[in-house]
Amino acid sequence: MVASTRRGDAPPAVAPRRGDVILRIRGLKKHFQAHGIAALGRRRPPIRAVDGVSFDIHRGENFGLVGESGSGKTTIAKLVLRLDTPTEGEIRFEDADVHALSGRALNAFRKATHVVFQDPNSSLSPRMRVRDIVGEPLAVQGVRGKALADRVAEVLSLVGLNPQAAERYPHEFSGGQRQRIAVARAIVAEPQLIVLDEPVSALDVSIRAQILNLLRDLQDRLHLTYLTIAHDLAVVYQACDRIGVMYLGRLVELAPSEELYRDPAHPYAKILLSAIPKPDPKLRHAERLPLTGEIPSPAAPPPGCRFHPRCPIAVERCSVDEPEWRELRSGHWVACHLA
Repeated sequence: MVASTRRGDAPPAVAPRRGDVILRIRGLKKHFQAHGIAALGRRRPPIRAVDGVSFDIHRGENFGLVGESGSGKTTIAKLVLRLDTPTEGEIRFEDADVHALSGRALNAFRKATHVVFQDPNSSLSPRMRVRDIVGEPLAVQGVRGKALADRVAEVLSLVGLNPQAAERYPHEFSGGQRQRIAVARAIVAEPQLIVLDEPVSALDVSIRAQILNLLRDLQDRLHLTYLTIAHDLAVVYQACDRIGVMYLGRLVELAPSEELYRDPAHPYAKILLSAIPKPDPKLRHAERLPLTGEIPSPAAPPPGCRFHPRCPIAVERCSVDEPEWRELRSGHWVACHLA
């Protein structure tokens, strides 16, 4: 029997399960008030960047969120890191409400979470030496002197850089090396959860696999948990244990990466997968599914299924009824009438 829930209710089960739940998200919404005044003096409708998202991340897994620009995945990352506050819903880290933390509990959360941004050119200060960039998360905790220098040297070695690089400036390194510096900064304080916001999209194709392999190696060595944000489904398929596909502020499919790649259920996921280049010559001319039109405005999402105006198989019901979030198979969830 197929299970179903209303949006924002209990999230899908995990497959495979690697550990206890470290991050739990329930009914998460983030609405931004649009600036300006609409016609007839009425306020503009809010921008529904995230509009009812629920999922769990288990300790030791790499959970990926993928979707087009404007789907809400980066907004979720900001909410998890307390860089913004939710309109509704709850984010719990190790069973503590993230947005209710204060004092020592908040400091502990800051130490336990970190982020690697998309572009190391803009995320690393050009006026600071590598030793100060990497060591800053420890310095703010009061670590000084030899202990700080030794830890910086240790993490630089872990990410594949010579410890002597600590005396140099970011502009003296290649793009891939700068991203290794960003990763070193992220792990220096021994966090538990790292948000990877498009960690390889600004890098040359030849360097991307190196950074993804580095992140996987560090995850195993240091028992890290990742939340990976990407627009490229090929990247999250290679890196992640499970993948959540987002469209216009909502999850439309969630499954183990191998299963999603082998048997996607939602038309949007199928379209994203069809765009991945195929290395097998026999598959290079496989049919590429069309994705027509632009993503609608999150201030005025379509009724029914939000994807129906662009969906190649939509029927009349799709424009009227919102699809339920239902479990097709164990750990494989989808919001589609036709799945």
